[in-house]
Amino acid sequence: MPDNLRPLPTPLLALPDHTVVSFQGPDAVAFAQAQFANDVSALAPGQWQWNAWLTPKGRVIALFALIRRDADTLWAVLPDLPAEDFVAPLQRFVFRRKVKIQARPELVVAGGHGVADARPDAVGGRFGERDGALVLDRGSDSAARYWWLGEAGQASLGVDEGEWLQRDLRDGVPRLGAAQREQWTPQQLSLDRLQAYSVKKGCYPGQEIVARTHFLGKAKRGLRLLHADAALAIGAAVSDGSRDVGEVVCAGADDSSGCWALAVMPLEVSMAPLSVDSVTVSEHPLPGGLIR
Repeated sequence: MPDNLRPLPTPLLALPDHTVVSFQGPDAVAFAQAQFANDVSALAPGQWQWNAWLTPKGRVIALFALIRRDADTLWAVLPDLPAEDFVAPLQRFVFRRKVKIQARPELVVAGGHGVADARPDAVGGRFGERDGALVLDRGSDSAARYWWLGEAGQASLGVDEGEWLQRDLRDGVPRLGAAQREQWTPQQLSLDRLQAYSVKKGCYPGQEIVARTHFLGKAKRGLRLLHADAALAIGAAVSDGSRDVGEVVCAGADDSSGCWALAVMPLEVSMAPLSVDSVTVSEHPLPGGLIR
């Protein structure tokens, strides 16, 4: 190990619900720019950004990390979406572009808590290499953590007992299971907090809906962080006691910390007593520091 790298601060936790897809070729960036919601052309080699894949109606299919490995190579890290469900639909839009889209099943995604040093030349410390694996900063203002991307056997991996999901929820990073895909606009999922979409870069599927909502100021709902002592069902309604005011998008529970959930709710709803299926929930502020 090079002298300028300290050991990883915590055991790595395997994240089998995360997959990796690569885009390789001279048209890789142009293809991604035309298909995804964020400004890929602004991404320099050695950087990564949050990005989103939308339906033509502006609903989020997937939220993912997009990594610019070099001038002609991008990697996408996809929480919750199988790689084949990402690759196959995108293949239909390749046409004559010189880009190869591949699932990368040999790459393992793991998570760690703490600050993992990358090489000194890593851009902002957000994307670096350690012993042949990539390390991406996933920290927020409230917690330091990172993603590790490498091949099986490169590191010893522990079992994630749901703590990574809970930390995502507490950071306000929405996790979209199959039932919640294609249901919400980027504004409803508060993806501006991650700077995961652009309203200025030009056309992409769903861009007209996103831009219209932004420029007309019609974003009425966004994410709220909720906590309960009992498990909350995804898709359940959030009530203020007299009416339903929102819907649970994602949730994660364990015996020690209860259940954390993200719900799409009207932005003007006050901190009045809230409940989900008669379970009392409390609202908590979302941290910053997520933009990459």
